[in-house]
Amino acid sequence: MLNRRTMIQGAAAAAMLLPTVAQAAPLPARRKPPRLRPGDTVGLVEPAYFTADSFDLDQIQATIRAMGLIPKPAANLLSRHGYLAGTDRERARALNGMFADREVKAIFAVRGGWGSARILPHLDWGLIRANPKLLTGFSDITALHLALAARTDCPTIHGPNASSAWGQLSWDSFRRLAFEGETPTWSNPAAAGDRLAPRNPIRTFRPGRASGPLLGGNLTVLSALVGTPFLPSFEGAILFLEDTDEAQYRIDRMLTQLALSGILGRVAGVVFGQCTDCIARNSSSIGGFTLSEVLAHHLTPLGVPAFQGSLFGHIENQFSIPVGIRAEIDAAEGTIRMLEPVVA
Repeated sequence: MLNRRTMIQGAAAAAMLLPTVAQAAPLPARRKPPRLRPGDTVGLVEPAYFTADSFDLDQIQATIRAMGLIPKPAANLLSRHGYLAGTDRERARALNGMFADREVKAIFAVRGGWGSARILPHLDWGLIRANPKLLTGFSDITALHLALAARTDCPTIHGPNASSAWGQLSWDSFRRLAFEGETPTWSNPAAAGDRLAPRNPIRTFRPGRASGPLLGGNLTVLSALVGTPFLPSFEGAILFLEDTDEAQYRIDRMLTQLALSGILGRVAGVVFGQCTDCIARNSSSIGGFTLSEVLAHHLTPLGVPAFQGSLFGHIENQFSIPVGIRAEIDAAEGTIRMLEPVVA
């Protein structure tokens, strides 16, 4: 009798023979948001989990002010509806309001968690399309990044949430994209610190270079959007993924879903960033696949450049990755080079 692991492997291999799933045609990134300038007002929104302590909000606003920006909290900050920052309509209304507010030049998600996908049917896509603004955040905010890529022509930034640590690498990465309008190349720092070798190695599954629009984010959130009208076309895209607290078999399961849905067969290249604490914690995992082995099973057969280890995900210091912007990856070198600015 076939065991569960063998069945999953077989399904993943069979996916390469299945016809791809039709998706919405990609929208060209023509209407770019304006770049940020010192003194700009930026909106703080909570499309998912809530903030319970006003002192936490004070610290978050202090971080925004340290960027030279003026924070404008949404009305639902400090609101609570179960584990959410207000009802679905309240959270959607707050985000719609920030896009409509002419004073607000960009929007920061305060935190992730869960709940962003629940507000997608309540967002005013015509309003958002007519008022392009740079949305920044990660984790559960992936739902908003992908929905904006599917429904508008406005790029966004998969980067730290407003409540993140904002270390020097995080800040420099975001500043170069959002304030300076640069087209940098991201590569893991070569410095080893007090170690004999660098702490952030790159694992190359298939070398080579590939270019295309950057699309992706949190694997769990992305896979949950498969089959919905809020997922963009991945034809010729550079797929970037990260996750946290997911056992290897669950990463396997979600990548299998992306394969069976036709998404993996459409991409031009893949970058898997950091998977924080992605280790099964029960005895049945002994002798199982490592994360890198799971990734190799899915990515190597694609025949496109693919690598693991870039510094983005649930880590203290991370690169900002522009969603919807064309980039080139070099899988042997572990680099991501922007081919166009994310802001106008």
